[in-house]
Amino acid sequence: MTDTQLTAPEIKAAPETITAAFDDFMEAFEAFKETNDRRLGEIEKKMTADVVTREKVERINRALDEQKRIVDHMALKAARPALAGGADNPEAAEHKAAFSAYLRRGDESGLRALEEKAMSIGTPADGGYLVPPETDTEIGRRLSAVSPIRALATVRQVSGAVLKKPFAAAGMAAGWVAETAARPQTGTAQLSELSFPTMELYAMPAATAALLEDAAVDVESWISSEVDAVFAEQEGTAFVSGDGTNKPKGFLDYTKVADSGWSWGSIGYIATGAAGGFKPSGPADTLIDVVYALKAGHRQNGTFVMNRKTQGSIRKFKDAEGNYLWRPPANAGNPASLMGFAIAEAEDMPDTGADSFAIAFGDFRAGYLVVDRTGVRVLRDPYSAKPYVLFYTTKRVGGGVQNFEAIKLVKFAES
Repeated sequence: MTDTQLTAPEIKAAPETITAAFDDFMEAFEAFKETNDRRLGEIEKKMTADVVTREKVERINRALDEQKRIVDHMALKAARPALAGGADNPEAAEHKAAFSAYLRRGDESGLRALEEKAMSIGTPADGGYLVPPETDTEIGRRLSAVSPIRALATVRQVSGAVLKKPFAAAGMAAGWVAETAARPQTGTAQLSELSFPTMELYAMPAATAALLEDAAVDVESWISSEVDAVFAEQEGTAFVSGDGTNKPKGFLDYTKVADSGWSWGSIGYIATGAAGGFKPSGPADTLIDVVYALKAGHRQNGTFVMNRKTQGSIRKFKDAEGNYLWRPPANAGNPASLMGFAIAEAEDMPDTGADSFAIAFGDFRAGYLVVDRTGVRVLRDPYSAKPYVLFYTTKRVGGGVQNFEAIKLVKFAES
């Protein structure tokens, strides 16, 4: 086998267990370090790396990304709880049975006895029924696993259409005073009001009558599996780059300014100093700068957010002592880390390029707020698409930045 061919750590049969998948991932990382060290050694000796070595590093890097994806997928699958939870609760079991009858046969009598028909704010005739608590919880849990920003952010449940949140951008004033000196009045905190409206997110999967009549099919599980993927995809995009029109406002959609000129209401950024990439010399300096751009109280809870492609490019960085800044997770299901801070992979983050904001770092628990209006609702429609039965499933979600000093960005530009 030549150097231009894939080596053993890069080619693996599909692992049967998460332990085997994680072992494959760690083996690939060791191969990556060995090959990248060779590339760096060639650059040091000859001022350039051999093309074969560069290509091999990139191949192993891509293989490493794919094996990390496999590990994450298997960990997520293992962590998903069964939908049938709550069977020991008679009230929950009754609701589940009534809801199943509604989905399968359109029988509303059981649900009518348990809850009033839900009407939307603007259209009092389209109705629908609340999903049983077990199914509602399951959809939310899967979204947390798939949408990284939801998992990092603060999540609030509301019963109304808008959450209004007061925020003190500056605290009260205080001062030292002599024992007998006058005590003049100090400044008071100035409160501002942040508004987070909830927007409607919907999906409308279809099923045949034969599927609904098949007693072996768990209809609730089917709805969850159909809905959670599309909801997570839409949410993940909106929390990152949504424009706030009929969707949450993403943290990349706010006004962005150089951190030296930061003010409340905008997101500060640190420039890499090179157009479309990192500086050739000391590329990791930008990452250090963005970490220390956060105040200590937020920095200790910091998380890097970037897509998988960007993560692959920074995996090659080393510190002054020759240690890799990117570290693999300690075990399956945990995130990788960069300079000791966790990395959240968000594929909705942009790729590195001219003037792009491909990396975010911040305390997202303090910085970003996700607002869920209580309840996922399902309206059964057997008429509009015969012979299919449509399930109009809706959820109201909002989101936006609640603390503008808790999130910083990296801009791939000279300034």
